[in-house]
Amino acid sequence: MPNIKQQIKRVKTNEKARQRNAHFKSMVRTQLKKVRVAIDAKDVALAEAEYKKAVSLLDKAAGRGVFHRNKVARHKSELARQINELSA
Repeated sequence: MPNIKQQIKRVKTNEKARQRNAHFKSMVRTQLKKVRVAIDAKDVALAEAEYKKAVSLLDKAAGRGVFHRNKVARHKSELARQINELSA
């Protein structure tokens, strides 16, 4: 444990940020799983609805710095491609 006041505060703020990031990552992973389950079930309507929710969460995560914007773009692109293949 640090003795310097500023470092004690940084430890606290880092822990809060870590927990916030972990929570957000968990929400995103859960939503991506819901999209993939809908795609595997070949349910286009459900997949598109869950995809919209996933895109919203991914964009928020990128904006907050939880995920890199390229990672978010890669996930969105891959899921959109899979949904388009279902509907075609």
